Amino acid sequence: MITSAGILLYRRSGAGLDVWIGHMGGPFWARKDTHAWSIPKGEYLEGEEPLAAALREFGEEMGSPAPDAEYSLLGTFRQSSKKSITVFAAEAGFAPDRIYSNTFALEWPPGSGKVREYPEIDDAGWFPESVARTKLVKGQVQVLDALMRSLGGPAAGI
Repeated sequence: MITSAGILLYRRSGAGLDVWIGHMGGPFWARKDTHAWSIPKGEYLEGEEPLAAALREFGEEMGSPAPDAEYSLLGTFRQSSKKSITVFAAEAGFAPDRIYSNTFALEWPPGSGKVREYPEIDDAGWFPESVARTKLVKGQVQVLDALMRSLGGPAAGI
């Protein structure tokens, strides 16, 4: 199974709770918005500490280090039959000057022989939790559910 680790930042706002998510880069996602966003995450190797991997991946995908905050384990979530993600959450402000993600190489269009570099994340920002539910890839909505449970949900005045 492929294992990833990620960071879900949140902040309290007048409207409730906002979360920090990123739009996936590359031509497949270029014109998509609904279910085309992800928490900052990446794969890690067996034996590697998941929080260390999550912090590293956040920095690589955002171009800025993750904020100094108290991170708590939300859990490990199955994304598909072959992937799982371990997610850590923290309440923190985060306002980078710009998003500068690492890149990946992809032949595009397929079969063209033209290999180009694309950013892993091409945009990121704060979104109300209810909006993030429609933006996140479907397999990550369960992470928002876990965050809301850990914070006591809407009844807690979030």
